[in-house]
Amino acid sequence: MASASLPDNPTLTSAKIVIAGGFGVGKTTCVAAISEIPPVNTEAWMTAASEPIDRLDPGIDKTTTTVAMDFGRLTISNDLVLYLFGTPGQARFWPMWDDLCRGAVGALVLADSRRLDASFAAINYFEQDSDLPFVVCLNLFDGMLTHHLDDVRQALALSPDVPLITCDARSPSSVAQALMAVVTHTMQRTGHTAPGAFPAR
Repeated sequence: MASASLPDNPTLTSAKIVIAGGFGVGKTTCVAAISEIPPVNTEAWMTAASEPIDRLDPGIDKTTTTVAMDFGRLTISNDLVLYLFGTPGQARFWPMWDDLCRGAVGALVLADSRRLDASFAAINYFEQDSDLPFVVCLNLFDGMLTHHLDDVRQALALSPDVPLITCDARSPSSVAQALMAVVTHTMQRTGHTAPGAFPAR
């Protein structure tokens, strides 16, 4: 993993990437796996009082939830640093997404093939309410691809120009490849060939 200290480089470019998705798809795990600094998270215990508000899917063994954001940092090269902002997944926190996406260059939308409906809202947000380039990433829970990507694309009704990839949110190298897919897609969408030319959105 890259060094935690920022390189002394006057041409250093920083880029903000949003990691989004529904509840329990692996956003917090993703940021924690790749961040070169201790990740900042706002996990809170889920209580019985929240049950009427927060939908708890059967089979999801999760006792905490992100109530604001996750934050991490990754140095990609001597001239590019990524700042990672993970969104909260519960519906009551969705109004925060506009603020979290402000200034970002792209988004990684995590999905769980066992619960694709948990990702519909996130995909709809980036398709209809945001102009951010985004990549949909199937999180390989248990390290296994349980559905063919073509079937997942069809089930999610993804536009052909939206990349669909896989990663294991627990693996730093796998998450790094997914983030670079977002960087590459952003450059292709904006017509730029260098990260330094990223437009702020």
